Amino acid sequence: MLDFRTETFLMVCETMNFTEAARRLHITQPAVSQHIHFLEKEYDARLFSYHNKQLYMTDAGEILKKRLMTMKNDQLVLKQEIKGKEQKEESLSLGVTMTIGEYAIVDKLANFLLKYPEMNLHIHYGNTTQLLTLLDQGIINMALVEGNYPKENYEYRRYSTEDYIAVCATEHKFEAGIPESMKDLLHERLLVREAGSGTRNILEELLMARGMKIQNFKHYVEVENMHTIIGFLKKDCGISFMYKVAVEEELEKGILKEIQLSDFKMQHDFDFIWEKGSIYSGKYCEVCEELA
Repeated sequence: MLDFRTETFLMVCETMNFTEAARRLHITQPAVSQHIHFLEKEYDARLFSYHNKQLYMTDAGEILKKRLMTMKNDQLVLKQEIKGKEQKEESLSLGVTMTIGEYAIVDKLANFLLKYPEMNLHIHYGNTTQLLTLLDQGIINMALVEGNYPKENYEYRRYSTEDYIAVCATEHKFEAGIPESMKDLLHERLLVREAGSGTRNILEELLMARGMKIQNFKHYVEVENMHTIIGFLKKDCGISFMYKVAVEEELEKGILKEIQLSDFKMQHDFDFIWEKGSIYSGKYCEVCEELA
């Protein structure tokens, strides 16, 4: 079990305020300070520093926070494992992004469930940013993400490498004539996912590399659901950028088409990720292999 002083440390990390940490923990502010000083002496390092009356975490504090969060989350899984052994059950919480969950892994998850009927599987949907938060908080054990993430903070295994394409209705008429480059699309209405989505994050980086941004498009529509974007594309309401796997059926049927551009061709990895240093890394690797 984690020491009560480490719980205080993690609360200070969350609030970045000794007074607020004390309030949430129902202890005094001097007690919070005492707990932090104990840990600084224990690890022989400053964990926090003040600059212009603002509290900042030191590099040592960042390391300790990450390791203690992993230990805390492993402890939650350990409790579930012990309880599951008594009830002859096993549990796994997996986070998936909308694109992956709806288009890239359903069949493999179904086969996994048929193979392990005793497994209680909890599937959480969210964009990449949301899933990283759930993972850090210990709400999910693993995540399968499509967007960029800080690889130094997680262990990861590649699930697949997917084509990322520009797409529109087959009969779409381009405002400025047949496009040759990404800049030629700025006259179009862009259908785009919400901030925090991996699909959007990749588009934003592509645009930035070319000196552009989403707001440069003549019109754009933000949608938090990939099905809705595809529905809009079918009705010829605009263009979009997405993983090819999400529209393979529509492309094969000729309902949608890929927009061929001279300066745009891209692939991106879908990765399984979990907390670095987890005592359950072996188990999570086995799950990756089962779902590969």
